[in-house]
Amino acid sequence: MELTVLAVPECPLAEVLRGRLAEVLAGRNDVQVAWREVSGQSEAVRLGMRGSPTLLVNGVDPFAREGETASLSCRLYGPEQDAVSGVPSVERLRATLGEHFAADVLARGGRGRLAPAEGGQRAVQRAVLRAFATHGRPPTDDELAEAAAPFGLPPADVLAQLSAADYLVLGADGRIRAAYPFSPVPTVHRVEISGGPQVWAMCAVDALGIAPMLGRDVEIRSADPHNGRDITVAFRDGAAVWEPESAVVLVSTGACSGPAVDACCSSLNFFADSASALRWAADHPEIRGQVLGPRQAELLGRETFGPLLGEA
Repeated sequence: MELTVLAVPECPLAEVLRGRLAEVLAGRNDVQVAWREVSGQSEAVRLGMRGSPTLLVNGVDPFAREGETASLSCRLYGPEQDAVSGVPSVERLRATLGEHFAADVLARGGRGRLAPAEGGQRAVQRAVLRAFATHGRPPTDDELAEAAAPFGLPPADVLAQLSAADYLVLGADGRIRAAYPFSPVPTVHRVEISGGPQVWAMCAVDALGIAPMLGRDVEIRSADPHNGRDITVAFRDGAAVWEPESAVVLVSTGACSGPAVDACCSSLNFFADSASALRWAADHPEIRGQVLGPRQAELLGRETFGPLLGEA
């Protein structure tokens, strides 16, 4: 993750932001912050500085509001603006950057979940995903052969490449263990696809990615691993309704070593509320987690899995 702070020379608010970022990023040696002085309006326009200071995350302003334009004046951060500083609070920074930390983990260090087109990998990956979405099962040998045929490669070879890069995971018997977002065996995350089968998702974020990936209504049924409380998320016409409304998702923001099915999936869960998620996290100190609200979690699912069955 790349963070860039744009500020006018000697901006006092920049120092406030520096201190708050230091608190939020404590212990994260994998994040570097670049500081850049902006002196002219044309440069502010070119860099996207909507007031001083402006924080960019991977080149994008996550705090941008509709109607804001490039400016050299002091930045205003909406309802959190107060008499002390026009800088996001530590809590707001932690929530916003936490979403990006989670996205970075799930996006596998920037490689994403969309397999490369070369060597038939994307075609075979999509054949796998469509088999689950249509039939609720892994693809047959014939379905895999049809997908790999245009590339003149044995399906087993393409699957091995996909597994090596963790786009899916094969077991020792050569069968599919994980086809993110789908699981070939029951999990706690059950998903009913409108007009289609019942499937299981590898984790909470995977479950949230199925509706945008397919462009169809789905209903997710899961359970809070701390207290066993039932949780449902129903997607209808692109909008999601969570029950209970207080439900959240806890995601691991630590680096996953090895296939996600073994290293990460068990730590990406739905919880009935933030308190339950934090209690569960306290019982699992080996997991460095971030609590995401419904909209953040939905965005993460959409960005991670939405592109997988696109035309490109």
